[in-house]
Amino acid sequence: MSSVNKVVLAYSGGLDTSVIVKWLQEEYRCDVVTFTADIGQGEEVEPARAKAEKLGVTEIYIDDLREEYARDFVFPMFRANTIYEGEYLLGTSIARPLIAKRLIEIANETGADAISHGATGKGNDQVRFELGAYALKPGIRVIAPWREWDLNSRDKLMAYCEKHQIAVEMKRGKKSPYSMDANLLHISYEGANLEDPWAEAEESMWRWTVAPEHAPETPLYLTLRYAGGDVVAVDDIPMSPATVIEHLNKVAGAHGIGRLDIVENRYVGMKSRGCYETPAGTVMLKAHRAIESLTLDREVAHLKDEIMPKYAQLIYNGYWWAPERRMLQAAIDQSQAVVNGGVRLKLYKGSVSVVGRQSASDSLFDANIATFDDDGGAYNQADAEGFIKLNALRLRIAAERGRTS
Repeated sequence: MSSVNKVVLAYSGGLDTSVIVKWLQEEYRCDVVTFTADIGQGEEVEPARAKAEKLGVTEIYIDDLREEYARDFVFPMFRANTIYEGEYLLGTSIARPLIAKRLIEIANETGADAISHGATGKGNDQVRFELGAYALKPGIRVIAPWREWDLNSRDKLMAYCEKHQIAVEMKRGKKSPYSMDANLLHISYEGANLEDPWAEAEESMWRWTVAPEHAPETPLYLTLRYAGGDVVAVDDIPMSPATVIEHLNKVAGAHGIGRLDIVENRYVGMKSRGCYETPAGTVMLKAHRAIESLTLDREVAHLKDEIMPKYAQLIYNGYWWAPERRMLQAAIDQSQAVVNGGVRLKLYKGSVSVVGRQSASDSLFDANIATFDDDGGAYNQADAEGFIKLNALRLRIAAERGRTS
């Protein structure tokens, strides 16, 4: 292995990354710095400190990044109404640029010349971590053990642990057969029976949402308040970005909202079947589109819809830090200055419906013009004849030339 003095590892405290700590120490003969991020995964992260210490790590970073994650990554993404391939709310994708950013910050703080991660060579995360790292620190060295070592089975990992005296926790109870990733925005499931696209996900798999048929018989009404395109209050209670997501996850999950089962196209070329729970995100997407329908100019709204798939693809593929994403973000954010007001929602048995929207200062809805009753001359219906004839001109000319198809 070529010379590396110090490496910063994205460390979860689990089996894989614990093996990676020892493997880096053995194979690269370097100091290892561990970084564990709390981005709302719902598990205690502090135990990672003791695990890292047992592995001989002396520089240990454990950071609460929940507010930064929600404020600087999730909320900007939702200003664009972002969905990938028409369905996926990008819960895993949007967390990776933040982790890459913090890896580089710690590398700069500690004088490390490399970073490392536990992503496999088959997935999207390796691309997201590394594109982000190179964008932020072009000369950084990236070590991806899953692309280098031969520990490609659980038996080999366990044998390595035994050889190097790495403690392996034997959890009581039934272990989930799924590969799961969780953060403030979502939880994902892959593997096991989900590798058969025809097989229905087991009900016992879902963790954040009740089955819609078992959700309460009484609907829940709530109101989201928007300022500059971001949710700032729920039912008139001011909340921080992370608190908004945490609260909506609980109430929407309790009403069976946010489940998704898809086959997606990974950036590395393969198709992958995954299941996701994104209760808060499902509610936020519906509400944001509703407040924009009231406040955005028609052509601005339509242009946003046109660029959104490209924006979503950039995030999914790992280009958060790329200049084209920043350019699109600037345009999206500029449009949000007028996205202010409230949206009233109805949550009921797996569905979220918009039942009201209002904006005292920025609404473009004019009841005097839109009414079916006498508008008092606010709109001259005779004007529509010329509008229609002008737009029909090219169609009429083509038809006169016999071009009907």
